[in-house]
Amino acid sequence: MAVPKRRHSKQRKRLKATHKKAPAIVIQTCPRCGAMKRPHRVCAECGYYAGEQRTAGRDA
Repeated sequence: MAVPKRRHSKQRKRLKATHKKAPAIVIQTCPRCGAMKRPHRVCAECGYYAGEQRTAGRDA
C-alpha cells in the first residue's frame, strides 16, 4: 500500500482545500417591484415570475 514519505504541511493542506468552499448566493432585483430575490424564483414581495403572477404574494 502506498504511504506518503513526508507529512504535508498545514499550508499545503489548506491550499488544496481552497476550492471546496460553498458558492456565494446570487441576489438580484425584481424587475417589477425592485425587491431583492434569488434568480429563477418567484418574487416573495409581488409574487411575479417571468411577467406572470404565480402566487398570491404578500399582500393577499
